[in-house]
Amino acid sequence: MPHLRAISVETPLPANRDTGGANAARTRRSAAIAALSLVLAACATTVGSVAPPAVDGAASPSASPTSATSPSRPPVESPPPAASTSPSSTEATFAPSTAPAPPATTPTATETDPPSTTAPELPDDVANPDCVTVATTPTFDVVAAETSTPIRSLWIENGFRDVIAVGDLVDTCVDNGIDDITGAPTLRHDDEAVAAAVRANVERQQRKLNELFAAYGTRPLAVDGDSGRYTGQRLCAARVALGLEPSMDDMAAGSAEQVVLLQAPHLPTPETRATETRRWALIDRTCQMMFIGAGADLVFVFPTSTGTEGFETRLQDRAPGFRFNPAVDNGGWHDSTEFPVGVDNPLNGNLYKPLYFDLGQAIHGATNVPPAPASKGCARLTVPDQEALLTFLGLLDATEETWRRQEIDFTVTVQGDFVGR
Repeated sequence: MPHLRAISVETPLPANRDTGGANAARTRRSAAIAALSLVLAACATTVGSVAPPAVDGAASPSASPTSATSPSRPPVESPPPAASTSPSSTEATFAPSTAPAPPATTPTATETDPPSTTAPELPDDVANPDCVTVATTPTFDVVAAETSTPIRSLWIENGFRDVIAVGDLVDTCVDNGIDDITGAPTLRHDDEAVAAAVRANVERQQRKLNELFAAYGTRPLAVDGDSGRYTGQRLCAARVALGLEPSMDDMAAGSAEQVVLLQAPHLPTPETRATETRRWALIDRTCQMMFIGAGADLVFVFPTSTGTEGFETRLQDRAPGFRFNPAVDNGGWHDSTEFPVGVDNPLNGNLYKPLYFDLGQAIHGATNVPPAPASKGCARLTVPDQEALLTFLGLLDATEETWRRQEIDFTVTVQGDFVGR
């Protein structure tokens, strides 16, 4: 088929993650999303509006909503099971000796021959057949795996296309300055036009992430084309919500997971047993993000900072919040008894209005919430985010400490392992 090179710069889960049925649900969802990507149309991706830039992930805090309801999760159909090609077993029937033998029949090719594995033929006018293959999926992932070529390199070499059509020709010899399909000169990967295209693609991801998280109290990323730690944190949270493999890694241009991200109409509630309780938090240590919701509805998504090595925030499966300390005698700042400090020091021992879920481990406010583990076991939120959580729980204006679980009515699930970038 004709080859069009339209260049446009606009356009393993850890074993201790979700418990019980969540692992199976996550696996089914990932398989369904992978199957869905195989039938994506080759079309341009709609880009959300640009959020006001600040430093990467550190825009000025906006007022957090006290409630929000995510759209219902769209149904995802699993691919139908493949039909069996094995002939069914039947009992042998012998004809009487006087009857003529039935005529011999030759099985058809469709009954006995294995499926053809012959690669699709290339057109005769391909400039360098050794460097060209035919796409069998709508993204570059399969070609990348088969040729041991980075997905982003294939994306650059083939004209910055997010989606390709099954049957399209793909140039697999990257950065040789030649379009191996047509023989024409092409950009090398160190050209400024290529660097601009890569930055523009990161900006698309950042705009889409801001669009998906806008309804959940998450401060917007700077749309600057720099995929730093804060962008990786949001990419990881989006992967969790969309049923993809959690990771803070960059999302490769031209990959199936980027197509899933850019085409997502909204941010789903993560597949987790945490949602089986009335009000819940899901703390993901891989992403350093905290999802908060009510039943099946996602309400907030906040950056968090969990425990450092040796003081890890312990894994939990719907642990009930059992103690809330408003610390009204010290402006909301409680001095930790396990790690006390002589003066107010939110970077170490002082906790803003802590809500405990496991012995001395709590969700609390802090003035420093980096996108990596930094605490002595607690899960930090910014002070405005902690106040938004407590408002959601009806505890913000409490004047006395409470140990009444039914009054707190909140569970905490902790999953994943931090890897970083």
